[in-house]
Amino acid sequence: MPLPVLRLIGFILGIFLITLAVSMVIPMLTLMLHERNDDLPAFVWSSLITFICGLGLIARGRPETPQLRSRDMYLLTTSSWVVVCAFGALPMVMFQDVSYTDAFFETMSGITTTGSTVFTGLDTASPGLLIWRSLLHWLGGIGFIGMAVAILPLLRVGGMRLFQTESSDWSEKVTPRSHVAAKYILLIYLALTALGTLALWLAGMTPFEAFNHSMSLISTGGFSTSDASLAHWTQPAVHWVAVLVMMLGSLPFTLYVATLRGNKMALLKDQQVQGFIGFLVITWLVFGTWLHLHSDFNWLDAFRIVAVNVTSVVTTTGVALGDYTLWGSFSLMVFFYLTFVGGCSGSTAGGLKIFRFQVAFSLLISSLKQLIHPRAVISKKYNGHPLDEEIVRSLLTFTFFFMVTIGAIALGLALIGLDWTTALTGAATAVCNVGPGLGPIIGPAGNFSTLPDTAKWLLTIGMLLGRLEVLTVLVLLTPAFWKY
Repeated sequence: MPLPVLRLIGFILGIFLITLAVSMVIPMLTLMLHERNDDLPAFVWSSLITFICGLGLIARGRPETPQLRSRDMYLLTTSSWVVVCAFGALPMVMFQDVSYTDAFFETMSGITTTGSTVFTGLDTASPGLLIWRSLLHWLGGIGFIGMAVAILPLLRVGGMRLFQTESSDWSEKVTPRSHVAAKYILLIYLALTALGTLALWLAGMTPFEAFNHSMSLISTGGFSTSDASLAHWTQPAVHWVAVLVMMLGSLPFTLYVATLRGNKMALLKDQQVQGFIGFLVITWLVFGTWLHLHSDFNWLDAFRIVAVNVTSVVTTTGVALGDYTLWGSFSLMVFFYLTFVGGCSGSTAGGLKIFRFQVAFSLLISSLKQLIHPRAVISKKYNGHPLDEEIVRSLLTFTFFFMVTIGAIALGLALIGLDWTTALTGAATAVCNVGPGLGPIIGPAGNFSTLPDTAKWLLTIGMLLGRLEVLTVLVLLTPAFWKY
C-alpha cells in the first residue's frame, strides 16, 4: 500500500484518538462531581497518553494525496475500531485488578455496542467507570461513525462510503452532501439521547442512572449501572421507556433525516420499519400470552417483561428484566433464534438485520412463483427498489459468512473447553452484538468474567467481525487487497 495512503489513514486515526481523549473529560467531570478523586488519575493519564499519540499522528499535517479509494476505506474502518479500542481500554487497565485482556474485551464490547461484560459489583462501582462504559456505547453507535462521516469530507474522503462499510445500508442518500446528512444524524442522535435521559429520569431513575442508560439504550448497547440490569428498577414506566428508546435506536437514522427534511411519512412507509415493528408486536403478544399461561405472572406483567427482553435481544441491546433462561426450554430456543434478527439497516443495531429476512422471503416467493409459471418474467422488488443480482449476491454472501463466522468461533470456544451452550450462544451473541448469551455462565444472570483469556480474545474478534459485518474485515485478509 502506498506510503501517502497509510499516512492519510494515520492522520484520520489521529483525529479519532484526539476525539477519544477529549471524551475522557466526561468521566473526569463525573468523578469530581461525585467527589471520587481517587479514580481521577486513571482517566487523566489515559487521556494524556491518547491525546499525545493522536497528536503525533497528525503533527506532520494532512498529506497531499488523492482521495482514498473504497478498498482503503475498509482498512480505515477496521483499523479505527481496533486502535480506538486499544486506547479506550487504558482507563480500565489503570483501575485496580483489571487485566488488559478484560479491559480490551470490555472496551470492544462497548464500542461495538455488544454489551457483554466482565465487571461485577456495578451497583457500587466508580461513577467514572460506569459513565465511561456507557459513553463507549454512545460513541460506538451512530455517534462515533457520525463524527467520522462529518470529518472525512473535509479531508476529501467519501464519508458516506465509510458509513456504508460499517453498515450495509444501500438506501438512497437523503441529502446531496454527506456532511450535511452527518450533521443531521448527530443532532438527531443527541436529541434522542437527551429525550431518553429525561424520560428515564421522570420514570424513576436518578439523573446519573438515566443518562447512562439513555446512552446505552439509544446505541442498542446494553451496559447498565446495576448487576441486575433493568430488574433493579421495579417501575413499569422505566421498562416501557427503555423499550421505546431501544426501538428508536434500531430504526434507520437516514429516515429520521428524511422526516426532518419534509418527508413526513418516510418512517411509516418504509417496508423495513413496518416489518421490524410488526415483528416485535406479534412476538410480544404471542410470547407474552405463553408466559402468562406458563407462570404466575398476570397478563400485563408477562406482556411487559416479554416486551423488554424480546426488544432487548431483537435490537441487540442486551439489557435484561429478570432471568428469562429460567422460563423453560421453549423460552431458550425462542431467545436463541431472536439473537440473529437484529434491527433495521442504517441503525445502531447489530444482527442480520430485518431487511435481509424480508429480501430472503421475497426471493422465496418469487422462486415459488417461478416453479409454478416457469416461463413467466417475475420482477423482484423490495421497498420500491429492484432486487438486482448484485444485491442478491451480496445478501447471500454476507449471510453465509456471517453464519460461518459464528460456527468457527463456537468451535474454537468448544476446543478451549467451554460447554456447547456457552460456546454456541457466546459466539452468536458476540457476532450478533447482542450481549448476554444463554446458560448459567454467560446468560442474563451471569457475565463473561470467568471465561479463559483465549475465549475472551476469540469473542472480541467475533464482536469486531459482527459490528463491521464480517466482509469489511475479511477483505483485508485477501492477498489481492494488498496488491496495488
